[in-house]
Amino acid sequence: MSTLRSNSVWNVFPFICCFVFFLGAAVPLAESSTVGVSYISRLLEIQERERAPPSVQIDAAYGVLNRLIPSHASSFEFKIIDKKLCGGELCFKISNHPSSGRDGSSEILISGTTGVELSSGLHWYLKYCCGAHISWTKTGGAQLASIPNPGFLPRMQDAGILIKRPIPWSYYQNAVTSSYTFAWWNWERWEKEIDWMALQGINLPLAFTGQEAIWQKVFKNFNISSSDLDDFFGGPAFLAWSRMANLHGWGGPLPQSWLDQQLMLQKKILARMYQLGMTPVLPAFSGNVPAALKRVFPLAKITHLGNWFTVHGDPRWCCTYLLDATDPLFIEIGKAFVKQQLKEYGRSSHIYNCDTFDENTPPNDDPNFISSLGAAIFKGMQSGDDHAVWLMQGWLFSYDPFWKPPQMKALLHSVPVGKMVVLDLFAEAKPLWSSSEQFYGVPCMLHNFAGNIEMYGILDSVGSGPVEARTSENSTMVGVGMSMEGIEQNPIVYELMSEMAFQNGRVNVKKWVNLYVKRRYGRYVQSVQDAWTILYHTLYNCSDGSQDKNRDVIVAFPDVDPKSISIPQVTIDRGHQEYGIQIPRRNTLEKLTDSFYTPHLWYSTSDVIQALGLFLSGGDQLSEINTYRYDLIDLTRQALGKYANQLFLKIIEAYHSGVLPAVSEFSQEFLTLVDDMDKLLACDDGFLLGPWLESAKQLAQDEEQERQFEWNARTQITMWFDNTEEEASLLRDYGNKYWSGLLRDYYGPRAAIYFKFMKESLERNDGFQLLNWRREWIKLTNDWQSSRKLFPVTSTGSAFNVSKWVYEKYLKDPALHEIK
Repeated sequence: MSTLRSNSVWNVFPFICCFVFFLGAAVPLAESSTVGVSYISRLLEIQERERAPPSVQIDAAYGVLNRLIPSHASSFEFKIIDKKLCGGELCFKISNHPSSGRDGSSEILISGTTGVELSSGLHWYLKYCCGAHISWTKTGGAQLASIPNPGFLPRMQDAGILIKRPIPWSYYQNAVTSSYTFAWWNWERWEKEIDWMALQGINLPLAFTGQEAIWQKVFKNFNISSSDLDDFFGGPAFLAWSRMANLHGWGGPLPQSWLDQQLMLQKKILARMYQLGMTPVLPAFSGNVPAALKRVFPLAKITHLGNWFTVHGDPRWCCTYLLDATDPLFIEIGKAFVKQQLKEYGRSSHIYNCDTFDENTPPNDDPNFISSLGAAIFKGMQSGDDHAVWLMQGWLFSYDPFWKPPQMKALLHSVPVGKMVVLDLFAEAKPLWSSSEQFYGVPCMLHNFAGNIEMYGILDSVGSGPVEARTSENSTMVGVGMSMEGIEQNPIVYELMSEMAFQNGRVNVKKWVNLYVKRRYGRYVQSVQDAWTILYHTLYNCSDGSQDKNRDVIVAFPDVDPKSISIPQVTIDRGHQEYGIQIPRRNTLEKLTDSFYTPHLWYSTSDVIQALGLFLSGGDQLSEINTYRYDLIDLTRQALGKYANQLFLKIIEAYHSGVLPAVSEFSQEFLTLVDDMDKLLACDDGFLLGPWLESAKQLAQDEEQERQFEWNARTQITMWFDNTEEEASLLRDYGNKYWSGLLRDYYGPRAAIYFKFMKESLERNDGFQLLNWRREWIKLTNDWQSSRKLFPVTSTGSAFNVSKWVYEKYLKDPALHEIK
């Protein structure tokens, strides 16, 4: 990490400290006036009283600083201030240090109401006064070269700047992020993430790690043995869904060493969060119980839930058990779980997450039943913690048509006012707060499903939606949030959304993006700025209301007879005339067929390829910068993925026309493209399969656990859930990833099998053997999941050279990417 100042870099940020005023977020803000904040005022007072002492929070903030820029450890002084100095709100203030200018003295004083505010103030100063950028390591890491040496930090205006939170909470995580992203994290990785949270201003994170060890102790008191729980807990990569009563046993059983290890890790996580003044959200009892409970308590009201995406309702994995909330045992277990957490952790923030019926439909739509259900769930929490507040994800209201207004109202009004906070989980695309009588407390950005790698976002909505929700009539908003299913992609989206926790008015997103680009690369390069202008208006302007789930053909190959795939009048001209295939040009991509999940395309691919060309033209100045390399590979991958979709349609059209030579040539080009993409992705650590697999194995205590954990890791990103020899998982490719190693070793061979059966059917003229294709593909998958093959954990090759090579090979010719 270099802190040497380069004049050519520094000169692009001469007035950046003043720009925060232009954004309108750095002036004293009006007092929060939402109804929702008044509802939770009592809880906020309790949390303020129980927060770690100022000295502890200051030390924690210094820890963040020292891990980020140890060379500047003495350049900043942190000070905790009372909320009264901020009009009763959470805030931070950045000013010149009174001793600034003396040898060895601090230069900048950052005052804040909590350790999170101190860290956020540091980040704000580094962003807007030094032109620095902080991202996840996998997405390029931090760009800190633009920070001047100690003793030369930019001075503030005499009065400094004061940044208040217009709303008290900034929420982070989804119930499934714990599996899609965090499954294999150790303390070293968690420490980095908590630092990132603090710098981004996140103060309300989920804290789900290690809860299985708590459940083991709780259920023991209800005469449920550890062996009974082997069929209850999922494997390490599938715990999120066993917690939500979607499945049981899949990928398990959990070794005792795992349970103990994760509980120890959770205690470290919580300790650091509390030290920074965060409000971690603990889990609560939702009614999900092991099958053995029915044996131990035969008179208990226990419902056997329906099938959740298993192929044939296999009882080994599906159809979990739900204890009726009206049964007295429900409150008893709920209380015991909260009490056991308090005993293990020593304290709580009094906010508990519980998502009953997440993607499971309730057995009764009577509002009275729903109301009694909600009241019992809350009573279970409150019995263990007098100050308990229930936080729930609002996904069930979007996902399941069961939840009509009477049922929604019955659940949401089943607890006292101010005792339930609902996450409007997909508010950036489909906000519910605007159509649900203000039942919702935290508009969230869902953004991402399964941690898919896809350049996608709705930046304009992110930059305005939270403000609209907060200023709407009778607003019950109490925070903003990020509820993605997986992280470590699209850093621009997450930086803007986290900043909205401190924005009082709408953001001028175009100007914000221009500044982001300068910060991310540490210098101004015109062609790259122009490229990002295009990306802002295309990839990051998805305004069609559709959720994005990457279904590119490479990573989500169709399991259908190729004859059933209808062909739009599109694709690529090259080769059509040679083989006598007539495909008129047309600039629109239509839905292909009901049995083929068409990749979502909301922008002009030719525009994005133009942006890639501009991006490459800046490579001479930026190719050695990590953030540039990551973005270059990501953008090239994005363009190639869409090109591959069109190439696949060429193969299908040739098949429909019965032209075997064309099928052979185009399918070979597709397979070569997959190999070339693998070479591209191998050029950056953020796109490698190896780290995912190795991190899983590193948590194992012996060879048997290594095999189990690696199988979990491989399965989650391929077939995902159960399958038979002839029927693929209903969730196949849901967690798909564009990772080097995965393309060459799995996606390419899978496509090759499909193309083999296409060519054989033309040679024999007897139709595509779909069942045989499935058998071979599923065998390939199951063999791959059980394989122990090693994959690189560090990148190789030049990102710039390989990106330029594949661009010129596949994308540079405009005739090859007519589709829009």
